[in-house]
Amino acid sequence: MSRIGKSPVTIPSGIEVKVDGSLITVKGPKGELTQEVDSCVGLNIDGDTITFTRESDAPSHRAKHGLYRALVQNMIVGVSEGFKKELEVVGVGYRANVSGQRLELALGFSHPVVIELPKEIKVSAVSEKGKAPIVTLESHDKQLVGQAAAKIRSLRKPEPYKGKGIKFLGEQIRRKAGKTAAK
Repeated sequence: MSRIGKSPVTIPSGIEVKVDGSLITVKGPKGELTQEVDSCVGLNIDGDTITFTRESDAPSHRAKHGLYRALVQNMIVGVSEGFKKELEVVGVGYRANVSGQRLELALGFSHPVVIELPKEIKVSAVSEKGKAPIVTLESHDKQLVGQAAAKIRSLRKPEPYKGKGIKFLGEQIRRKAGKTAAK
């Protein structure tokens, strides 16, 4: 049996979970999320716990068992606590500014890069003198935050020689040595 799929999901107080056929809706203080659940996975709400079952031991059913349990767990965590990704913009002259849902980045190109973010994501940029700017993305939807962070990072991935580029806060960049002088 799937190790992830067989562990129950606990519903914290203040979170409302509704099941309508194959559609599950989770509502909390941070927002509301819905997810379509495959028919091969059954779910049972008993008090403040949700348990997941599957039709058979077919590999696809076993995979979906753990998948939908993890998705529902992420929905519950998202509407109660939320998710946060922090990106560090490293490089001389690299800047980040936020106005509303627009993130404007100066990344060494001949033009500033402007990204329009979805309204579900709360974005902020902090710039301190002598430190790299930090862009923070917050939302109740884990997939949306991760996708937006990956899109921003893809604009200028960290390069291995000087470490310039956009990286996740705390990410270790594998550095290369570069050229050595001739004898």
